[in-house]
Amino acid sequence: MDLREHGHTDGEVRIRGSAAHLAECLWLSGRTIIDFRGYASLGRHSLKSLSLLRKGKALSPGRRPSRRCARFPHLRVSTALLLGFSLLAGSSGFAQGRRSARKGSHSSALPESLSRDARNLVESAIDVICTERKKDPKGSHPIDEMQARPSLPVYSVEAVAGAQRAQRLLPVARDLVAASIEKLATEYKLQQRKSFNLNMQRAIGRVQIVRRVKPDMASRDNASVFLRRPRTITFGTIFLAGLPSDEAMISVLAHELVHIADGDGDSLRSLFRAVGNRASGLTRIRIHEQRAEELTCDLVGTMAARSFVSQTPDYSPLSRRISRAVQHNCVEDDEGDEDHLSPRNTIRALLALSPSFAQELVYGQLPSRSRRSN
Repeated sequence: MDLREHGHTDGEVRIRGSAAHLAECLWLSGRTIIDFRGYASLGRHSLKSLSLLRKGKALSPGRRPSRRCARFPHLRVSTALLLGFSLLAGSSGFAQGRRSARKGSHSSALPESLSRDARNLVESAIDVICTERKKDPKGSHPIDEMQARPSLPVYSVEAVAGAQRAQRLLPVARDLVAASIEKLATEYKLQQRKSFNLNMQRAIGRVQIVRRVKPDMASRDNASVFLRRPRTITFGTIFLAGLPSDEAMISVLAHELVHIADGDGDSLRSLFRAVGNRASGLTRIRIHEQRAEELTCDLVGTMAARSFVSQTPDYSPLSRRISRAVQHNCVEDDEGDEDHLSPRNTIRALLALSPSFAQELVYGQLPSRSRRSN
């Protein structure tokens, strides 16, 4: 597949996941530099992860990459080799990397570390999530299992069903993302800044114009956003098939919509920094730069899915329904890289940031002492 035929000529891409199509990606022209990330044995995959430039901007240490995704170690490539690729492509750009976010601040009222009881609650909640995934008829496929699947045609029954589900839920996801971003802005006291309020309104405006989910066989277990086409989210067919529940689909749609919301003007930079700083303190894991953006997208996805559950009650256990938002992270091959937390550490950070979510998973509802009106 020549990616230029699909309009992927300016490197304006956020892409999650595997690199089974390395040779195809080498066709990328324009402002694209490829950053190779870890590979497994040839018996399983030629490459486990590939990150592409997300914005077609001039080379600058302040620009940042891609999206949600494959969380695996880097295959180091020499500077000379990367320079060679950039010269051959006639490009100006850079691979995944984002400005440092160490100087951000957050409300002093927010907890800065986890107590022993809170850590135990988080680990118990992870057990609930991954146990429910195995028992749930609508449980999501873990990311590493998706990567091992053969490619799935666009018109396969699973892919068609997934695409229809995603398209049906897209309008719902748009509204839930807007509400979740506003809620986080209040929680982190960012709404007190006039400049952030303006950026947030622009971000929400970009979310509301997204209209289409596009299935793509070559994208496999990936989901991506091309900023020249901000009305469309591209979904790999394996990814569509691997998210059989509404809750899981809402979570992933919301993740992609946050990347669109941020746009090419870094509208949500302050929010990413604040979430990353808080998560770093709670987990003692470094969550800055691109990690902070990816985690914030996951956090909004979790919040959107939780709100969706509240708005659409049924007879399923609460813990089962809300666990679907993150079940795809219940992997056996739990590795991360400098731009992404490992899947299980992603769950861990999300639960640390959202103790009420952990309590609902473990107890089936908020303990009475923890309930409060909003």
